[in-house]
Amino acid sequence: MMCGLNFAGGSEFVAIELWRTPPVLLLIAGMTFLINSRHLLMGAAITPHIRNLSTRKALLALFFMVDETWAFGLEDARSRDDAQGKGQLSLPFYFGLAAGLYVTWVASTAIGTVIGPRIGNPDAIGFDMAFPAVFLVLIKGLWKGYKAAIPWLVSLVVACVIHLSVPGTWYVAGGTLSGLLTAYLLSGREEC
Repeated sequence: MMCGLNFAGGSEFVAIELWRTPPVLLLIAGMTFLINSRHLLMGAAITPHIRNLSTRKALLALFFMVDETWAFGLEDARSRDDAQGKGQLSLPFYFGLAAGLYVTWVASTAIGTVIGPRIGNPDAIGFDMAFPAVFLVLIKGLWKGYKAAIPWLVSLVVACVIHLSVPGTWYVAGGTLSGLLTAYLLSGREEC
């Protein structure tokens, strides 16, 4: 049920990793918020491209906004920009992509619950590389040059240092906040 109602893989993986008996719900909620805080920026970036949609269609598009639909939908909208730079989101393209991802996500989760116990530890056979591989492909598509990648590098370095020196999953919060702060500071320097 969480898989179908919370179409956001990163936060689900962290919630499962942090789940203990008894669960520390405040920690799980905080980490989920930090991981999904990227949706604030993603939503801001896609807003000009969904501005002409009805509220119902816009909310539906935002429900299905995951990293992949956002990246491909935004790129498609930008490729069709008019003279004012206001290319609209192609709903058939976006919802076709979203439907494929959503059905695959939910069906794969259902299949995983059946065959997962038979597989054992998926990390032992390399399945843990699937999640980082998807993000590497997305990063390639979002690449705008070395200067724009500075927040990514800062986030990576801070997350690695925290992961190696502090127990727990604080590296997620540290990496996220350091990347956001770096992006903010760099954007302020460009305006000066």
